[in-house]
Amino acid sequence: MPTLIRNLSPGLNGLRSLWPIAVLLLLWQAVTLAGAVPPNLLPSPATIALRLGTQLQSGDFLFHILQTLIRLSSGFGIALVLGTVLGMAMALGGEFVLAPMVRLLSPIPKIALYPALVLLLGFGHASKIGLVVSEAVFPIMLATFHGVRAVSPKLVWSARAAGAGRMAVVLGVLLPSAFGSILTGCRIGLVVACINVFLAEMISSTDGLGHLLVLAARSYRVVDMFVPLVLISTIGLCLNSLLQYVRRRHASAGG
Repeated sequence: MPTLIRNLSPGLNGLRSLWPIAVLLLLWQAVTLAGAVPPNLLPSPATIALRLGTQLQSGDFLFHILQTLIRLSSGFGIALVLGTVLGMAMALGGEFVLAPMVRLLSPIPKIALYPALVLLLGFGHASKIGLVVSEAVFPIMLATFHGVRAVSPKLVWSARAAGAGRMAVVLGVLLPSAFGSILTGCRIGLVVACINVFLAEMISSTDGLGHLLVLAARSYRVVDMFVPLVLISTIGLCLNSLLQYVRRRHASAGG
């Protein structure tokens, strides 16, 4: 029985963390039912959920979701690899070169660079993936840097005393020890990745969830405007919950 409880506890904790969202939805539903806000300005959550359920039966709508997921997963995956490598390099002696570049480039709102990315990479997937990478790479890079810097020197000395080479120390000691910090950076990077892929699709795209919102706004279909917003928020919530679960598992394993 104790083992069963321990196995179920992460899921129960995850459900408990959703209660503020449930309260918000109930308040939203109550406000709309009371008529405090006209439904043509703020539709109820139930109305949005029904419309979402209807649209999920459409192959065209599923295609738009797939396009967003391709851009989001590709951009975030590249940012994860690039941010981890650069953060590791900065922590292992490259701070003199990389830190000034991070301080210079990270405050720039990357959406302002999107027109240049479109000119360089075109209107297809590449420019949107590039925008996601340019924004998500920095939190992952900095989290990796601080995670590696926080590793006890005794662990590194012990590995080297056992005959481990530089790459073995990086892969066997530094990377596993900094894994929790990297996951924290991933959670932040995931948020900005969702925001930027949606913005890019709103600006210049003929598909994707952001494009659907723009189409709905042009014809003042308010419920259809909320559907892509709810969906991208749900995607971000699910992916963030997955990263949080991995983080908890890593911490419980002694990481």
